Order: sequence, then C-alpha cells, then structure tokens
Amino acid sequence: MKAIVGKKLGMTRIFNEKGAVIPVTLILAEPNVVTQIKTEEKDGYAATQVAMVQDKKLKKPQAGHLAKVDIKSRVLREFALTDLNLGDKVDLNQFNVGEKVVVSATSKGKGFAGTVKRHNFHCGPKTHGSNNYRQPGSIGSMYPQRVIKGRRMAGHMGHEQVTVKNLEVVQVDLPNHVIYIRGAVPGPVKGFVRIWSENV
Repeated sequence: MKAIVGKKLGMTRIFNEKGAVIPVTLILAEPNVVTQIKTEEKDGYAATQVAMVQDKKLKKPQAGHLAKVDIKSRVLREFALTDLNLGDKVDLNQFNVGEKVVVSATSKGKGFAGTVKRHNFHCGPKTHGSNNYRQPGSIGSMYPQRVIKGRRMAGHMGHEQVTVKNLEVVQVDLPNHVIYIRGAVPGPVKGFVRIWSENV
C-alpha cells in the first residue's frame, strides 16, 4: 500500500500529447514522517501514523508525542501501512503516472441548509396563494407520534469526510513535491488530504 498526506492547492488544467484538456487538482505533498506504529497488542488495531511536517507552535502533549522523531506538526493521519519504522519518510516517489488512487478529505462546510438544497426536495406550487414553496412538508404519520430516525430534514450541510475512488495520477512533480490528480478532490483550498493506493 502507498499513502501520503498533502495539502490541496487548487485546480487548473493541463494539455496531453493530443491537445486534449485535462482538469487536475494540485496537491502539495512534502515528505511525511512516521510518528507512531500502532499494534494489535497495544492499541487494538494495526496502523501507521504519519505527519505532514509543519513549522507550527505545538502544545505540550503534541510536542511530547512527536519528541521521538523531533518534528513539529499538527497534521497526523493513519494508514494501514506495513514495513515502516519510526522516523521513516514517505514521499511522492511511490506514485506513478496513470495510477489509480483513493482521496479522502473533509468537504466544504455549507452551514445550515433547507431540504431543497440539502436533499434535493421538490418545491411546492409558486402560484394561487400557496405558502408551501420551500417547506419540508409532512414529517411522519399519526403513529408512532415521533419523528422516525433518519428522516431527511433541514440541518448542517457539508463538513464531513468524503472519499473519492479511482482518481488518476496525471503528473508527479518531485522537485516541488506536487502531485496532479485528474478531476475534483473534496475539501477547500489549503485543506488537508489523504491519498493512498492499494497498488504496490
């Protein structure tokens, strides 16, 4: 398994050999450092924790956790990586052009949204004095006299983990630590993104 943590820079377009336009997302993925090896015996599951190195002021618990590898970072993520040791570095050398990857990030938050925007509900009639244009309508029957769990209603939209599969690596810029991924990647600009591939 290949994996790395990066920061979304934004979108642009590039042209292939045939002159076709390819929309791509640029992700800055500087070398990550392995900060912890989790095991079944100690933690209940096996995983490898990596950190994207930042020059940020840390709180004492964070600094103590990273003292063994002597780095500063607030961005820690876990992957099911193997054959790595504490302090090892993970970089973009592992990814190849044309390879399919999985990308996961926290989507853009859109605040409180109604049912029409959040769940694509139909609007009511606009004319003949109707006051039911964007209202949710009925939320249940007389029995059992409560709202059933899972009812689609107005509420907080976005700001949740989104995973997109089968995205193609178009280009890998090793000197600048930038990876070009075809298509849209969830999350805002400067948001942190996890990239991994099952292909070894």
